Amino acid sequence: MTQQRRERRRRRVKSESRNAYDFSKVYHVSLVGAVVFPINSSGVLVYYFAMIFRHESNGTVWVDIEQPTPGEIRTIAREFSIGERIEAELLTPSPLPLVAGDAEHAMLVLHFPVHSEEGHLPKTQEVDFVVGRNFVLTVRYEVVAPLHRLRKVLETNGLMGDGPELKADVFLEILFAHLFASVRDHTNHTANRLTHVEREMFTGKEREAVLRISDINREFLHLSSAIANHEEPLIRFLQALERRNFFGPAFNERALRIRAENEQLVRLISTHRAVAVELRETNESLLSSNQNESMKTLTAITLLILPAELTIFIFDMSVPGTPLHSNPNAFWIVIGVIGVVVGTLAIIFARKHWF
Repeated sequence: MTQQRRERRRRRVKSESRNAYDFSKVYHVSLVGAVVFPINSSGVLVYYFAMIFRHESNGTVWVDIEQPTPGEIRTIAREFSIGERIEAELLTPSPLPLVAGDAEHAMLVLHFPVHSEEGHLPKTQEVDFVVGRNFVLTVRYEVVAPLHRLRKVLETNGLMGDGPELKADVFLEILFAHLFASVRDHTNHTANRLTHVEREMFTGKEREAVLRISDINREFLHLSSAIANHEEPLIRFLQALERRNFFGPAFNERALRIRAENEQLVRLISTHRAVAVELRETNESLLSSNQNESMKTLTAITLLILPAELTIFIFDMSVPGTPLHSNPNAFWIVIGVIGVVVGTLAIIFARKHWF
């Protein structure tokens, strides 16, 4: 009886593993590892970690690798005949943008800014592009949201059977469109935060707005510097593809669209950053105006109190000949004099709008 249960369990685990493998084939995903966790005596749960995504269309291949190992890079390099220089660059992250290549391949390394929580330091995510005649390879060292969403779109289209036939140059334009759209969304999100701060500025929350405007300015500065660093390497990369004539004359128009999107991002970020600077100056003016009003009010109060103190000091002197020294109504007379003086000054200050 025990032997029969073991045999049934072995068959069930084998069947589950086969189903998981078949599921991965539908999505064109290479499985690079599996971990088996026992649940109970009746079965096991199998988790697969997919780090290499592969999509083929019309003889063109897009391979997306996340957190690559040296073995994976060597395998891909052999498959697409990638040179040693490019292979070495793919093994580790690059701190700066980079353009490299050989007769059959062109490589580009860019760093894209990503959204960070309010108060946290901004950061960037690196994406490496390697382009050949019939393939596009992207390598990244962490989860990059726009590429992850693009993978899901292609997986869904593949399951439904209605995906368009895409060539390498089209893949490349789609990749840049998704990455630039993500940066644009990041910029617009930061601009929306700036709009909320602007509304609060004119409702008496100028002091709270100082820190938030500074944080938004820092975000725009980070966006501006990251996108500005794209311009020269991106132009060199696109020119290298045009010289190699991988995709024919039609690619020239695609290259212009990619450059135009990058330039549009630069202008968009520059515009929002200028607005942020103007709002910061406006907020500083509001703070300064409020401080001036406070100082004017304090000065007016001091001027009101000073005559009263002077009057009390004069009548409080214990010297011969002090007025009202022997008068039993001296207190009320002094209070009346002080009231008249303070009231007169208050009317004058009110007419001059000093408080």
